[in-house]
Amino acid sequence: MGSYLGISVIFSVLCLLGFSANAHGVFSVPGSSGSDITSALLKAFTSACQAPTPSKVVIPKGEFKLGEIVMAGPCKAPIEITLHGTVKADGKALHGKEKWVVFQRINGFKLNGGGIFDGEGNAAWRVNNCHKTFQCKKLPISIRFDFVENAEIRDITSVDSKNFHINVLGAKNLTFDHVKVIAPAESPNTDGIHLGRSEGVKILNSKIATGDDCISVGDGMKKLHVEKVECGPGHGISVGSLGRYGHEEDVSDITVKSCTLTGTDNGLRIKTWPSAACSTTAAGIHFEDITLNNVSNPILIDQEYCPWNQCNKNKPSTIKLIDVSFKNIKGTSGNKDVVKLLCSKAHPCANVEIGNINIQYKGADGPATFQCSNVSPKLTGNQNPKACSTPPGTAAHKKA
Repeated sequence: MGSYLGISVIFSVLCLLGFSANAHGVFSVPGSSGSDITSALLKAFTSACQAPTPSKVVIPKGEFKLGEIVMAGPCKAPIEITLHGTVKADGKALHGKEKWVVFQRINGFKLNGGGIFDGEGNAAWRVNNCHKTFQCKKLPISIRFDFVENAEIRDITSVDSKNFHINVLGAKNLTFDHVKVIAPAESPNTDGIHLGRSEGVKILNSKIATGDDCISVGDGMKKLHVEKVECGPGHGISVGSLGRYGHEEDVSDITVKSCTLTGTDNGLRIKTWPSAACSTTAAGIHFEDITLNNVSNPILIDQEYCPWNQCNKNKPSTIKLIDVSFKNIKGTSGNKDVVKLLCSKAHPCANVEIGNINIQYKGADGPATFQCSNVSPKLTGNQNPKACSTPPGTAAHKKA
């Protein structure tokens, strides 16, 4: 009887708060199309988070406004959020903010439902110059997963983020499956999924079209598996940039396989800053079974990454790259620089393997090139282009 009365009291309180929960722990967020559901969603999540048994928060079909919201645990039991409708970023409520939707410190989490997070980024992109300067007006990341563990993100879409679409920090055992990211090629700094300081993340069966890296891997990332991802437009799939900030952590065990990139500015890229602010190691980075369709810079190690002259190029990168492979890569290139391995003269790349590369280039300025500096890659299988030449002006070229 005591247990029954306790549940009855909880349901009564939920009704007073403006949302409902049924006997199966399902919390429905109320709201008419066009209304602001920020407060109602936070209340529903807070109550579901305190439930002693697994619970679900449901956002119905329709379009709703949503301001900045942080849904934080720890929760007493696993929690699921099902988004059926579309939530649109409230520009006034997000003015000057660096985040929009945050899921934080939850162990046992699911997000699904086929719904859409619309960042309403078009107006913000015109004033965003963060890709050109350290000093810039910060814009909100659409969806953050901070210190989330044992989680599954499935069947959701992020559209037109103002900044990064999805950011992952401090996560463990997190899977993205059938996730869509949509933004135009000219949208600045709109990385599809950015990850750092996390372990055991999978990105599977997803489609990413955006204005920056489809997937970008930051420092401290360990055990990342990317498979069957379609990327384009965008800047490709990148490890880095690394070395921009001090106190960065090592990167290890990164696998990207069975992916297709179409019309991207870069293909498979590792990038580190010269005049790096730290000395770390990135090891065990493997790209395999990749199809590239009209991709510029299909295979690129760039340890001279210095956009908009924000660093000292005369000081070589202190980031060590070890155990890197590009295997079974096929397709077409948008320029003649098909393979470029530009490693640091301070720390030449070690144990780099290039195997079974078949990338065609048919431009008038051909033939296709395969350039190396400060690295002696192991070549296995067939190669097209075949030769690994040293680009003029590099330390290795001068020694030769």
